[in-house]
Amino acid sequence: MIVVIAPEKDIPNEKVILHELFQEGLEYYHLRKPFKDYQEHCDYLDGIDKKYHDRIVVHLHHELINSYNLKGLHFQEQMRIDHIDNPGQYFKKLNMYGKTISSSFHDPKVLEECEFEFDYHLLSPVFSSISKKGYEGKGFDVNHIDKLIVGMGGISDNKVAATLKLGFKGIGVLGGVWNMENPVESFVALKKQYETVVQEQRKTSLRNTTKDI
Repeated sequence: MIVVIAPEKDIPNEKVILHELFQEGLEYYHLRKPFKDYQEHCDYLDGIDKKYHDRIVVHLHHELINSYNLKGLHFQEQMRIDHIDNPGQYFKKLNMYGKTISSSFHDPKVLEECEFEFDYHLLSPVFSSISKKGYEGKGFDVNHIDKLIVGMGGISDNKVAATLKLGFKGIGVLGGVWNMENPVESFVALKKQYETVVQEQRKTSLRNTTKDI
């Protein structure tokens, strides 16, 4: 899976670019806009074709899921710490049927020991961030953790193979798309490389399975 995180601050032609990303096959778009209030989130969503709403995961104002046909909800680290200990109460007023629940982590041990069953987990920084200066990569190896983990931090098309080799089942990008000269071309190159590496992994796995028979 490929997760694209929204730029914190709006950029020129952002929604035009976003529609092109959806057309190119983007399935997971994380709407993270920390400087927008509830109404501004609504305005943003209203500017996106409704047929793509079910590919959008919101980080803030989770109650939006009751008004829009969104893909799911994401818990940033502090929000997870504040609310997930009593998840039944938190989700009580939210229409969560068929929706995804994910969360951010910055420590593999915390992720591994987390008892709540998230659909997937974002772990960062794997490599030094493209969008955040001084955010140094940790090179996390998660092959031993039996959870769906998406690697983030410094991911570009030439880092895809290395990321998946570390045990990640998906890649997450922000700067690797939005900070590039052509975001759509960058996403297409990333997606192509991801699909190639995953296909090679499957072939290798199949060969190894055949040898064991």
